[in-house]
Amino acid sequence: MRGLCCLAATLAFGAVLARAPAVSAGVEVTVVSASGAPVADAVVMLSAAVPMQMAAPALHATMVQENQQFVPFVLPVQVGTTVDFPNLDPFRHHVYSFSAAKRFELKLYSGGETQTVLFDTPGPVALGCNIHDNMLAYVYVTPTPFFAKTDAQGRATVYDLAPGAYTLTAWHPDLRGAPDPTATEVTVDADGRGQARVTVTLKRERRQRRPGAFDESGY
Repeated sequence: MRGLCCLAATLAFGAVLARAPAVSAGVEVTVVSASGAPVADAVVMLSAAVPMQMAAPALHATMVQENQQFVPFVLPVQVGTTVDFPNLDPFRHHVYSFSAAKRFELKLYSGGETQTVLFDTPGPVALGCNIHDNMLAYVYVTPTPFFAKTDAQGRATVYDLAPGAYTLTAWHPDLRGAPDPTATEVTVDADGRGQARVTVTLKRERRQRRPGAFDESGY
């Protein structure tokens, strides 16, 4: 009886393992500045040497307005993604962009309301608020589904890549140089793994990202 119980427990444990999701391999990317410091909020993208046919995503992402700030500061999305812009502040915001990749305007709307924008052209989209000049953020629209954003340590992992050759590029709001100064080749092995290190030259941040000092209660 004890042997049967042990066998049952072993089979049950094996079934749990079989149901557990496998840990996905990925390409680990590190982005650093010219001084060697880690760079946060960099968007890293991998494009296959042989272009792949990808279905248009039916995806949503969120750019929050809260505490008189956009959150997150950088939001990477794939082409075809709809972004929700909820206003969680107790006053109104007026979101806009003059960027070539997406020009739009969300006129004054109250706290608790949400408006949406479809991002259908690749490239960086700088966001501002007509009421609060200190508010600044970016949506980066990628042409590839293989992308990620670096953390505070300058690290990001891009998942679900088939083995083969890819071109890696990185973007950051303060990037200095040509459109793709970071382009480098990456090989993904048979296990879906790879590594890359990218060095970028950044401009000095010119616009403060902090709440203003004036009274916005009238808005």
